[in-house]
Amino acid sequence: MQNKPSLIGRNYLLPFILITSLFFMWGFARAILDVLNKHFQESLDISIVHSTMIQATTYVAYALMALPAGIFITCYGYRRGVVLGLLLFGLGALAFIPGDMLGSFGVFLTALFIIGCGLAVLETAANPYAAELGSPQTAASRLNLAQSFNGFGCILGPVLVGGFLFSGEGEGSVALPYSIMGVVVLAVALMFTRVKLPEIKSEESEGENTGVTSSIRQLWRSRHFKTGLFALFCYEIAEISINSLFINYVTDDGWMDKMTATWVLSFGALGLFMIARVVGSSVMKYVRAEKVLTVCAVMTVLGAGLVALNIGVISKIGLFACYAFEAIMFPTIFAITIRGNGASTKIASSFLMMTPLGGAVGTSLMGWIAGLTSMSTAFVVPAVAYAAVLVYAYMALNKKL
Repeated sequence: MQNKPSLIGRNYLLPFILITSLFFMWGFARAILDVLNKHFQESLDISIVHSTMIQATTYVAYALMALPAGIFITCYGYRRGVVLGLLLFGLGALAFIPGDMLGSFGVFLTALFIIGCGLAVLETAANPYAAELGSPQTAASRLNLAQSFNGFGCILGPVLVGGFLFSGEGEGSVALPYSIMGVVVLAVALMFTRVKLPEIKSEESEGENTGVTSSIRQLWRSRHFKTGLFALFCYEIAEISINSLFINYVTDDGWMDKMTATWVLSFGALGLFMIARVVGSSVMKYVRAEKVLTVCAVMTVLGAGLVALNIGVISKIGLFACYAFEAIMFPTIFAITIRGNGASTKIASSFLMMTPLGGAVGTSLMGWIAGLTSMSTAFVVPAVAYAAVLVYAYMALNKKL
């Protein structure tokens, strides 16, 4: 009887722990955006459509920075890529200080753009690195485990920052939490300049010396890669838009106030998301990742559809079903898509990290539909996006990619 491959390579435990810490950091940073939407609507007296520029700016930065990040990492390695990402992340966070002093939405957006560039570099480096720290057969399970710490950051971000900004008097300064975060991130960047991360070469990349241009051509000739890229883009449309407008949805109909909504987002929705990712990682040790992805995609389509129908408690259950069953989607699609790309893996990762731009598209579209109709009706956007993921999952399960 053949032994099952280990989840993490024996010599890679320390690098895996260090890289996993980064998943927590960008989860924390991205989750705060969902609180900023509501905060800026009130503190700067802007509309819900205007406030969605927060997500649009951050995720446009992902789209613009991801490919340069992949080229940088290809030339200089994972560790220097991590340090560059952390430096940009930290400097962007500290830029909230002049933004708060001036009370300027434009300065805040500039700071978020710089943070988005930093996060794009970090994710371009860390996602494929975590996937490669062990056997290819356990890549999806391993990446889901690392991404679980991303979920932990998502839980703490809204409750800590939202609790501060939505305090009784509502006088919390947004500069303070970002300043603390900036100092911590820069300290972590300094730590990464002192540690060595082994460069991992997959079996497919042995003996290859593929240039950036050749890698790009190879990837765009691959149907497997292009369909995975589109599926990940659709997932980001759904996941980011739901997170971004969660507080608006649950407060619009008087279901809960904004402070309660912040706690429910953190410990309810995102807590469920993190637990589901851990469970998914365990399940995928025994069940094909493609099969798990297909089942989860069916459930998210149903969940988002129920919210759009606006049928009371059942719709509320549908909302939380989306969080539970979407949890494994990003790391699973990512791991399936980069599989077999060999020396082109870093460039493949950079293209995949452009997909958070879907969050800007989805959030803006949901905000526009909500303005014309209602928040419930706007959930038709994630429902359609999840349906696209379902088609991809079915194709991957039946080896039609």
